[in-house]
Amino acid sequence: MEKWKRFGMLLVCAVMMGMFLMGCTIKEGSDRKIRDVEFTVLAEDEIPPEFLEFITGKQADPFKLTYTTDQYLYIAAGYGKQESGGYSIAVKDCYMTENALVFDTELIGPSASENIMPGASYPYIVIKTEKTDATVIFQ
Repeated sequence: MEKWKRFGMLLVCAVMMGMFLMGCTIKEGSDRKIRDVEFTVLAEDEIPPEFLEFITGKQADPFKLTYTTDQYLYIAAGYGKQESGGYSIAVKDCYMTENALVFDTELIGPSASENIMPGASYPYIVIKTEKTDATVIFQ
């Protein structure tokens, strides 16, 4: 039994060392923009039903989610509960780097002159883009 404990500890150490070494292989400048990514902002009825159901369950708190189908990558960012309506979300940037797809959004509050709807709102945005295996980085 002691032999298996030592083996398990060695295995855990080997995995951790591998993770450490993989983390050190990121190249200098790998966060540089290579190209913009084309995307479409989706209306609620255009979001795949199973993804929409997951978003609905998470919308009370801020979230950052991805969902992939055979053809597309869906990216969602939510800002959690807001005390009123009138909020919108702007996509500041969406681009590829050498190692990732970067998705940058910004919550925009209601203007002072806007007629604000009373009651809580749960602003979120979902985009659809080309399928990629790249990691999505939310900014």
